[in-house]
Amino acid sequence: MNHRLLYVSASPGQHLSKLGAGLCLIFIALSGAFLWGGSVCGEEKRQVWATPVFADGEAQVVSAFGDPANWIRHDLWVEAPFDSDGDGKPDRLHVSVTRPQQTESEGLKLPVIYVTSPYFAGTGSNAPEYFWDVRHELGEQPPAHAVGPEIKRRGERPVISQSHTKQWVPRGYIVVHSSSPGTGLSQGCPTVGGSNESLAPKAVIDWLCGRAPGYSSVDENEEVLAYWSSGKVGMTGTSYNGTLPIAAATTGVQGLEAIIPIAPNTSYYHYYRSHGLVRHPGGYLGEDIDVLYDFVHSGDSGRRDYCNCQVRDTEMAEGMDRITGDYNQFWASRDYLNQLDLVTAATLMAHGFNDWNVMPEHSYRISQALKSQGVPVQIYYHQGGHGGPPPMRLMNRWFTRYLHGVENGVENDPKAWIVREGSKQSDPTPYPDYPHPDAANVRWYLQPGAPEHGRLQLEPGRNAGRESLVDNVSFDGSALAKAEWTNHRLMYVTEVFAEPVHISGVAELTIELACDRPAANLSVWMVSLPWNDKAGADVTDNIITRGWADLRNHRSLTKSEALEPGRFYRLTFSLQPDDQIIPAGQQIGLMIFSSDRDFTLWPKPGTELTVNLENSYLSVPIVRGRSAIRFADS
Repeated sequence: MNHRLLYVSASPGQHLSKLGAGLCLIFIALSGAFLWGGSVCGEEKRQVWATPVFADGEAQVVSAFGDPANWIRHDLWVEAPFDSDGDGKPDRLHVSVTRPQQTESEGLKLPVIYVTSPYFAGTGSNAPEYFWDVRHELGEQPPAHAVGPEIKRRGERPVISQSHTKQWVPRGYIVVHSSSPGTGLSQGCPTVGGSNESLAPKAVIDWLCGRAPGYSSVDENEEVLAYWSSGKVGMTGTSYNGTLPIAAATTGVQGLEAIIPIAPNTSYYHYYRSHGLVRHPGGYLGEDIDVLYDFVHSGDSGRRDYCNCQVRDTEMAEGMDRITGDYNQFWASRDYLNQLDLVTAATLMAHGFNDWNVMPEHSYRISQALKSQGVPVQIYYHQGGHGGPPPMRLMNRWFTRYLHGVENGVENDPKAWIVREGSKQSDPTPYPDYPHPDAANVRWYLQPGAPEHGRLQLEPGRNAGRESLVDNVSFDGSALAKAEWTNHRLMYVTEVFAEPVHISGVAELTIELACDRPAANLSVWMVSLPWNDKAGADVTDNIITRGWADLRNHRSLTKSEALEPGRFYRLTFSLQPDDQIIPAGQQIGLMIFSSDRDFTLWPKPGTELTVNLENSYLSVPIVRGRSAIRFADS
């Protein structure tokens, strides 16, 4: 390893001791990424302490910060500006700190990477008997579900979590963790999107910036100061842990400079409902917001009855509404899109286009809104499922710029990074933005063909007529998509593409249909055909995107109305955002069906839906629009 010596002149006003002919030698050596040095002035020697090092706009691993055995770990409680557990005292939040020893021995101040979560102390049962029973008709009062056993808290002081420490402490950051209100050793009640979940991380950031008190124990008043903090804070996390950086940013808290939310849930309505329909997150059929409350409620058992009564059994029970699925004030208060006015934190968002748990609309809707406000935004999308952070170089550049203040030009980097089909998540393709600026909506019209395949065509047909399907939740979506002949779905298919077709953005369906019942599920898949049923098929081979809606909300998302059997209603709703290149030789299929076995309620089979094809069409954003479409037989 070559060592480089940098000779630095004294700063203005610095006294130069005599060395030889009256000179003072100050030397700095760069060995790997370890900055060290000193000065020699005659017989005097002075050490220059280890500091963060940057190359190519990224914070480098500094060997002096790298040994976990030398890190300082401690915990404390930060006082919050609320009393959510009703004990008459401000809630205190359990916080733990991991920092390089130089922040103590050398007085080094560093920026903070902060992660907060309701999961750190353990979680409850995911057993199906504690979820809602989905076997009932739409609009019916669902049967009550059992509550799971109390959570046995795990973890001991002072460590809440070790996550992110190996990534960031060696690069010149302090890593801070906290447990959300009502979880672990934090006081308060979990609210699953309530205001205390925004104000709690704000309080911790205020403490890191010297504006809020921290104490050495949960019930005493010996203060703990964050004298090692530079006052610059970044937040990150995945799923619920990715939601909370957005929650904190909505408070406008000073010092929160940058966030990297990964697969964040940005609206609990959009997590548990879809266009008025009761719809569950993928893999958690029957879960709702009260179930999630029980899943994370690991806090003080002495305040459990109060929290259960006030939050779960009153606020949630009265507001969540599993009967109509309407958007109401309860859900609006847990939708961060309504709370973005104060956000200034530079936001690097990450999500998977095939995340059917926290669906990609969550990141899309927030990133689009923040861009319109002038907040610095980048977005990273991959083709996989739930989770998946951006490559380290993207995160490093983001935090280096906004926490260390290094002018690395990240503001001029591409606004969108998308992992192309078959590529590694560490190797995204840069794009000027998402959706692609050259994408234009292409309208596809439906032509009859039930119970086999109808057609999707670029020009409206004449006398397309009507076609019907019969609901049967016994068949899952993949079985319906692969079927050549079935009356349980309608399928409309393009001609075979002669060239690849690049979809980028949000597809939208306008549909006119009637039902023979007062209510029915409506489910839609866009698929790539022929269906690849082989072992090892890529996640992008079959399902392009999906959507769900309640026809009872055709007028308004906030007020449903019972359907008049046989009457046609018109509804327009969006599918999940996507960016996918459909290969030549494939076709796009639009599948319309009723109950989606993996996501919706399970009414008894037999409901009939009838689609008026002449007043229905699919709008798909395609890069270069219609000019990009070539069919194999044309």
